[in-house]
Amino acid sequence: MNNDKCSRNLVALTALATAGIGNVALAQDATLHTPTIEEIVVVGQSKTFANNVVTESMLQQQTPVTSVLASIDNLPGVSVQEGDTYGFDDWSTTVAMRGFQVNLDQQQIGTTIDGFPNGNSNYGGGSKANRFIDAANLGGVEVSQGTADIASRSNEALGGTLNFLTRDPGREQGFTVSTTQGQYDAERYYARFDSGALFGTETYAWISVSRQQASDWANGAAENERDHLAAKFVSSVGGVDLTGYISYDDTHEDNYQRLFSPQEFASNSGWDRLTDNWSGVPYIDQLYRRGWSTLRENTLGYLKAEARPTDGLLLSVGGYFHRNEGRGDWVPPYLVNVTDDAGGPESEALGAPQVNGGAPLGLIFFVDGNGVALAPTPGCVSSITFPYGGAGPEYDPACYPAGAIAVQSYRHTHYEKDRAGLTADFEWSADFQGVENVLRGGIWYEDGQRDEWRDWHKITDTRVGFEFDDPAYWRQYDREYPQDTFKWYLENSLGIGPVTATLGIKQFDATVERDDVFGATADAEIDSDSDVLFSGGLIYRTPVDGLELFAGYAENYKAIADSILEAPDSNLAVSPESATNYDIGFRYVGDRLAVAVTYYDIEFDDRIFFLSAESVTGPDYLSGDNGSYFNAGGIESDGVEVSASYEVSETLSIYAAYTMNESTYIGTGDPLVDAAQGVTPGNDVVGVAENLFVLSFDWVRGPIAAGISGKYTDERPVTLDNGWIAEDYWMVDAYLNLSGGELNPALQGIEAALVVNNLLDKNYLGGISGQGAWIGAPRTVALSISATF
Repeated sequence: MNNDKCSRNLVALTALATAGIGNVALAQDATLHTPTIEEIVVVGQSKTFANNVVTESMLQQQTPVTSVLASIDNLPGVSVQEGDTYGFDDWSTTVAMRGFQVNLDQQQIGTTIDGFPNGNSNYGGGSKANRFIDAANLGGVEVSQGTADIASRSNEALGGTLNFLTRDPGREQGFTVSTTQGQYDAERYYARFDSGALFGTETYAWISVSRQQASDWANGAAENERDHLAAKFVSSVGGVDLTGYISYDDTHEDNYQRLFSPQEFASNSGWDRLTDNWSGVPYIDQLYRRGWSTLRENTLGYLKAEARPTDGLLLSVGGYFHRNEGRGDWVPPYLVNVTDDAGGPESEALGAPQVNGGAPLGLIFFVDGNGVALAPTPGCVSSITFPYGGAGPEYDPACYPAGAIAVQSYRHTHYEKDRAGLTADFEWSADFQGVENVLRGGIWYEDGQRDEWRDWHKITDTRVGFEFDDPAYWRQYDREYPQDTFKWYLENSLGIGPVTATLGIKQFDATVERDDVFGATADAEIDSDSDVLFSGGLIYRTPVDGLELFAGYAENYKAIADSILEAPDSNLAVSPESATNYDIGFRYVGDRLAVAVTYYDIEFDDRIFFLSAESVTGPDYLSGDNGSYFNAGGIESDGVEVSASYEVSETLSIYAAYTMNESTYIGTGDPLVDAAQGVTPGNDVVGVAENLFVLSFDWVRGPIAAGISGKYTDERPVTLDNGWIAEDYWMVDAYLNLSGGELNPALQGIEAALVVNNLLDKNYLGGISGQGAWIGAPRTVALSISATF
């Protein structure tokens, strides 16, 4: 980390904000203001289930460098944990909502982009919303807690849906540029052009480009980079409304490591045990941060058309495609012996042709100058004490004769995914003698294939660095996962006076296969079709203006993911996960006060549990998969969510949210099976807090907008036996915005924003997954300057 450089940049940007940019005033008539989310309250739409939207102030608490996932963290019932202060590193990102989670273990919350599916959220070939939307292009986020809208396109929506919306083009032509400089070598540059009306028609578009980079907060070794290109258009032609969007995202992230015991956190709460210097000792260098990497490229595009052929009838059809490719890296402290060289020089150490498939014959730790494998001196005791409790003699250079050469691998797991889909919906509204009837329905079809293969490269010379030979000496496996999904839904709503009753049905037909290119494992296919799933509810608009009561019921489902087929030894007879949700509550929206209260009760059945191949003793690098999967009973969740916003005056507003959630494991019903899987019925669910509380103050006067927000996160279990509990903590964020146009007309279009996350520099454990926990990020300061003209 270069704090001196960061300080100089912050000073320079502050001076720039004060002085202004003279040429900007030349285009005042075409100035575009920074887009804001239209909703000023968080109580969401009139639905039979709890739903919320993010507010402008929630966005202002995050820097433009930060992932769009962070914007939802202050909503009731939602907990977002990111190991990196800016949201780099999907490996350590977790989301929890009503006992459902998205992390390395589980993907139980649906994600959509403008209503189109993201293609699941897992690490191995999945993509979260931050891969598709730049923070400056975010137009809003709709969060449906517990129960997703019946039309939601997601195979993961057991615990609701996060629908991330892209901003619409401006109606005037203009150009926006911005830069952000922050701690931990954070830099961001962004530009967007809004076209205004095109071709003399009601057609508008924008195109944007951004580049950002940062290091890690732990020891400044990471090289995180992200390039993002996106474009969107809207058009109204001949009674048809068209919307199109495309984005390309290229990201390189160096990861953070989990801690696997409370003693590790107590001994040093500011270090995740990854190293910043290459030592030349493979056992130590297996934790070299730049060797723990995530590389991803994502391209997503869609085209949607809407039309009203007759009064009361709305038709919508859309098509989309998604291309994902990338890899995940590790640096195991050995070469894998995959060719029998009869005691001669090891071909793996000498650049032999790649071997495809096959079982390991052993491990190679050191070789002599001719490439012949060496054994440690008998009776030698290793003096290496880090990591993973220390090394055996086979890893210690001191246990080999002079001139012994250490060898090491750079392991790549490659991911590719191609998917394309079609959506079609209708909505028919009619009034039958005062009875308002709305019938809607639709279909969703997606066809895709994910490819995964793993190869092992020899690190060229462990004495020098981690550069590796290409091609690989071993391709461990190569598999394809074709999959398709079909969904239909139908829902009818009847409105009689102040009461609206809704009843809906939906069904999924999902199939995933495993085709082993090497024939090393048997091909397999899993059909995880759902039953017909019911949903329904009531909304009662009371005589009190702005007050409505609601109650809802929904059956949710998650298709079996292809990740289960990654583990050939896993039980392929697992059942799809399912959940039954009940919501009851009220919403009130007045002139200055908005309140929403929801009580929910959920039973989550057939929960699929993941047993990680990584533990306190280190990763199992040779495992042909990332772990194993099995049904582990279920979860019961119930709780209360409360949110309120109040305009104290024209300049001051207050927002508060409280969540009380109790989530416990049900178990399988068989004590022996529960014991074998480490599940104790009645234990609290790992990674889920019982209490969450948010309190925010936002103040605006003239050119200045400022805010401060505090969030309390209750203690959370880290391990299934509840023996390790992450302590509760408060997180405080603050922002200060300055609008140049309010100071001087010559500064019209200039804005500056200072954001401080973790203002009190709290030490805490953040994301939890696989019975380990990542350390939360420390205090971070960033300053952004933007100009529109």
